[in-house]
Amino acid sequence: MRTRSLTAIASLAALLPVIVNAQEPPARAATLEEVLVTAQKRSESTQDVPFSVAAMTEEGIQRAGANNIVELARNVAGLTITDLGPGQSQVAIRGISAGQVVRDQAGVKESVGIYLDESPISVALFTPDLDLYDLERLEVLRGPQGTLFGAGSSSGTVRYITAQPKLDKYEGSVQFNAQEGTDSEFGGSVKGAVNLPLGETTALRVVGYYNDMAGFIDSVYPGRARREDVNSGEKSGARVALLIQPNEQLSITPRIVYQKLETDGFPRIDVYSILGNPYTTTEPPVTPGERGQVTQLREGIDDDFKLADLTINYDFGAATLTAVSSYTDRKVVVTRDASQLTGSVTYDLTFGQPSGYFPAEVRLNSPLIDSTKLESFSQEVRLASNGEGQFVWLVGGFFQKVDRTYGQDLPTPGYDAILLRRFGATSADFNAPPDTPYFSHLTYDFKQFALFGEGTWNFTDQWSLTGGVRYYDFDEDRLLTFAGVFADMGYTDEPGSTSSDGLSPRAILAFRPTKDVMLTAQVSRGFRLGGINDPLNVTLCQGNDINIYGGHPTWDDEKTTNYELGLKTLLADGRVQFNAAAFYTDISGLQVIADAGSCSSRIILNADAKSVGGEVELFARPNENWDFGVSATYLNAEITKSQLAGGNPIAGIRKGNRLPTSPEFQAAASATYSWTWANAMESYVNFTFQHVGSSFTQLADQEPNFGLIATGGPPGSARFIPFGNPTISSFAFAAELPSYEIGNLRFGLKSGRWEAAAFVNNLWDERAFLSIDRERGRSARVGYLTNVPRTYGVSVNINF
Repeated sequence: MRTRSLTAIASLAALLPVIVNAQEPPARAATLEEVLVTAQKRSESTQDVPFSVAAMTEEGIQRAGANNIVELARNVAGLTITDLGPGQSQVAIRGISAGQVVRDQAGVKESVGIYLDESPISVALFTPDLDLYDLERLEVLRGPQGTLFGAGSSSGTVRYITAQPKLDKYEGSVQFNAQEGTDSEFGGSVKGAVNLPLGETTALRVVGYYNDMAGFIDSVYPGRARREDVNSGEKSGARVALLIQPNEQLSITPRIVYQKLETDGFPRIDVYSILGNPYTTTEPPVTPGERGQVTQLREGIDDDFKLADLTINYDFGAATLTAVSSYTDRKVVVTRDASQLTGSVTYDLTFGQPSGYFPAEVRLNSPLIDSTKLESFSQEVRLASNGEGQFVWLVGGFFQKVDRTYGQDLPTPGYDAILLRRFGATSADFNAPPDTPYFSHLTYDFKQFALFGEGTWNFTDQWSLTGGVRYYDFDEDRLLTFAGVFADMGYTDEPGSTSSDGLSPRAILAFRPTKDVMLTAQVSRGFRLGGINDPLNVTLCQGNDINIYGGHPTWDDEKTTNYELGLKTLLADGRVQFNAAAFYTDISGLQVIADAGSCSSRIILNADAKSVGGEVELFARPNENWDFGVSATYLNAEITKSQLAGGNPIAGIRKGNRLPTSPEFQAAASATYSWTWANAMESYVNFTFQHVGSSFTQLADQEPNFGLIATGGPPGSARFIPFGNPTISSFAFAAELPSYEIGNLRFGLKSGRWEAAAFVNNLWDERAFLSIDRERGRSARVGYLTNVPRTYGVSVNINF
């Protein structure tokens, strides 16, 4: 991306004398502010919701130094994000995860529902990396939410709640950010929002933003100079919402959301690559370094996200009718340098063959292009009682239709010459385009329908009982085409289908011994829909692999049954808030991604597991100057029943193996000191500390010798490939992702309509390993996805 200097930071700072409006700052509240949420699809305080929910306001998000949902997750108990780079995050709550979803598993559904206000936007791998500006709050609903939020909320729900148009107020804001890092280039952002009343019954709210995302990963390659900061990117977008309220009963809010994300690479640190490492003797050796990778081609993601929704509310007096229509159009193209993958296969095809072996052919440019096109329409209609009577209720229906096209293309100029010499054939003989060893095209037609209802009976002033149920029915059809020499025999329009239906109930008993204390006990169920497996590459299968991995045309729904006890309390006249929950979740049909042995395929298998643990949150304001916050989660999530073949676990499904991606222990703490300076400015200093425990990327990663790659393995397995005549015959890496700690510091000044802050994120420049990234099992390349290095900068906010 473009090169910049820190002079831009000084330019932003120069704006301060112009915008300072020296006014006496308002006195801070002596107690903690109440946060309202809509976790039960009605507005209420977090302390009145009878299950575990976390909410962070826009101010809290900014002071924590969080720029995206990945950084934000480290501050929320029970929430874990597997960061695969911008636009590719995978969300887990309370440790319920079978591991990183691989890009070519297009039929896998999400286990955590993601919503933008009322609109579902979840996709298993490509969770939208939405900007957090003009966000009223972020809600995290922990535990199964199948009753009200349906499929994909088997472990919880995350909701972005945006600021809505206001009829009676002209207001707006502008934000400038500039930053640079210890090991990164310059970056920054410009964001703005405005609320415009258009008469007495109409208002318009417009939000726009542009982010220049700094790169921090370097690229090396034999015989080429080092390229710095290759994973930079840009994210821009807008939200436009119009409120039409002709009377007090009716409100109509159409909205359009657009976001464009483009990156030039991924935040990956390479440990070993057959095309570039320090050990080769017949090829130039290279060393990636602390934040480096071996690439010969541009990588990155191009993500075009559009959402149009319409929310209509009509108040009948005793009840309110709500209708939400949503349409999503999303196109995602992920390009990664698969030259190591193709090169390792080429080495196997040509080395030692009579037709000859040519090292240059192992280094052919080979980009793997993953393309996803998704169109989704959903409609929800619900009727909810008004007020806080003895019995409050909600009933509704939901429909969703998703059309999804997915494909992979591996154009490799010069590959037909290899095929002609080795097999006397070309790509056309394998039904693929010229010089394309692999090509796929899949279409999915998905429909689901649901009816749901929930009610709360307040049968005394202290006791209440909540009960609800959701009935769902879904079906999915798929057509699949695989072509190219890597696809073995190939398939053309291979059909597949699956369907299921079921009930998802919830019951919660709540007791209030005082107005500031609530005790709860609940049983709830969530579900994650099943799908259709890709066929095996049968002729590549060796030994007993066909019997082990065959016979699984589909995988079943994943169902979670949660048993939970909770406590919510306010202490010290509202200065202290303490919430805690203990849970046991039985997981039936956990959807595990399995590398199908020698068959060079992946399938989904169902397994049994559990997650047992607890979470605590403590927020305190002992006086008008100090604010403290602590949140922590401890859990034991593991497989409860082994699946064995020849005495060895299939895909790591061994009793006692930890569920991947989520740590056993995760905690965050924050401290803020606020004071008035010169009787005109409110000042604050905020420090946030985050600890994330160790974890694994996939179930099988914790099996013995997973991190050791040596010679002697069969073709297609994770074995050492001696390209370049290296001085070693094996390499090792850490299969368990180590724990890490990150600290953020922020100093701010606020007066009247402006606020300025200086910040340092990742104070001690922690280099965390977030996930293992691998090619061809681990034979071609092994690396770790990592976090942003230490970053320092300034931020200026102006309200008007």
